[in-house]
Amino acid sequence: MTARPLRLPALAAVLACGGCGTPWQSALHPGGAQAGGLLDLITIFTAVCGIVWLLVMIVTLLTLRRRRAGIEAPLPRDEGTERRPRRAVQAAVATTVVIIAGLTLLSFFVTRGLTADDPQALVVRVRAYQWWWEFTYQDPRPDQAFTVANEIHVPVGRPVRFLLEAPDVIHSFWVPSLAGKQDLIPGRSNEITLVADQPGVYRGQCAQFCGLQHAHMAFLVIAEPPDRFAAWQVAQRQPAPEPATDEASVGRRIFLARQCAACHTIQGTTASGTLGPDLTHVASRRYIAAGLLPTTRGSLAAWTADPQTLKPGNNMPMVPLGSDELSAVSAYLTSLR
Repeated sequence: MTARPLRLPALAAVLACGGCGTPWQSALHPGGAQAGGLLDLITIFTAVCGIVWLLVMIVTLLTLRRRRAGIEAPLPRDEGTERRPRRAVQAAVATTVVIIAGLTLLSFFVTRGLTADDPQALVVRVRAYQWWWEFTYQDPRPDQAFTVANEIHVPVGRPVRFLLEAPDVIHSFWVPSLAGKQDLIPGRSNEITLVADQPGVYRGQCAQFCGLQHAHMAFLVIAEPPDRFAAWQVAQRQPAPEPATDEASVGRRIFLARQCAACHTIQGTTASGTLGPDLTHVASRRYIAAGLLPTTRGSLAAWTADPQTLKPGNNMPMVPLGSDELSAVSAYLTSLR
């Protein structure tokens, strides 16, 4: 098996997010309380391990110095002298136990906040597939729930509880700047809670190898003020807009007549497939194919024409379309905002 080079669009997706929220996808740039706690935990672990390493090096150097000076020669038997190494070993063992126990307890209290339950939390069901993300915003009223793909919007300052599921293989949900990571395991439900303390765009990534396109399985978390988030929610609950041009109208007819409608959902049309991402408002998302390509008409056309070349092994088949048909379909998809 030959290694595939990193495609430029994927690299651009990593770098482009820096200009609209954080400079990098990094646990060292926290945007929420959970990530801040984890950064403190990393700092404490690093400091303690560094001090232990330094003490070991000092003892080692002192021992080598004694050997060079010939002090290692046998000494007369002395009961007090023999007790010193024993006490040193006992002190070292006790110190090790205290350090390990302290770090374990600290880690427990910091990470248990990642699953803290809050009755006011926004609930989002996450389903990870090879290789894309489905996010369903839950609501007590079923008609108010809606589904998006590969891009999450969250209100600043409000806890968001993610219910994690995987129907195929093990994946891992990780937004380094907002929280730790949690696995999505087939047949088991996990959850994680995060809070974004400041507006911005945070990049998430699958952190568990899940197949050949594992590196091309990213998503965005867009944290915005509550009023803007509420407006986004209202827009997402609306059906797809009607085509504004004749070309887009033709594209909708082609889309509904081909295999596309069997795999994808577009609210307000007869397309109700569940195998692929919901495309009702696909043009409003920043990227398609889980962070692989920016959402432009050219990218939509390229992906529709040959998804296997862009992301080998994904579950979208090639749909044979003529050039005029492809142009019309891309025009329609571009109108879905």
